[in-house]
Amino acid sequence: MIFLLGRKVPHSLGYRLKKTVVMVGMMGAGKTAIGTALAKRLDVPFLDSDAEIERAADRTVAEIFDRDGEAFFRTKETQVIARLLQGERGILSTGGGAFLAAGNRDLIAQYGVAVWLKADLDLLWQRVRHKDTRPLLRTANPFATLAEIKAVRDPIYAEAALSVTAAPELSIAEMATRVVNVLADHRDILEVS
Repeated sequence: MIFLLGRKVPHSLGYRLKKTVVMVGMMGAGKTAIGTALAKRLDVPFLDSDAEIERAADRTVAEIFDRDGEAFFRTKETQVIARLLQGERGILSTGGGAFLAAGNRDLIAQYGVAVWLKADLDLLWQRVRHKDTRPLLRTANPFATLAEIKAVRDPIYAEAALSVTAAPELSIAEMATRVVNVLADHRDILEVS
């Protein structure tokens, strides 16, 4: 059983996704993990813009940053997001910086809907502190860098059409349910039968 709009309902509900749902938010917010669970729940494809960029470049995001720079990466990111948004409806996870570009926000608003996964600094730090795959955190004080990035980005993430707050005690499945509940409040995005 899951809870939908305060009621217990079977997990086997039928869903019809009407727009691509784009997961946005800070590194460590759970965009990929929750997005994957959400896609399974809704029986739609899961796409990850960073994974698509890595596949096309045959390099990791960190390697692209090191070799070609952030500006080059951001250009490729916009191209990939545009292509993915115009394909089959599904769940799209974006890199933490993708939503910062006004052009990307416009694309997402035109072809999909942005869902901001909000998470506090302590939760983000717990999730990213042992990973060396975050190029922006390769600094002398990664915690302070994360805090600075969050302070700059949160007001932009707040422009997302919808938001869901992460909590450390919630599982990935519980967070996916929270997102489904928010989407179900908008029949132009998700129809539940």
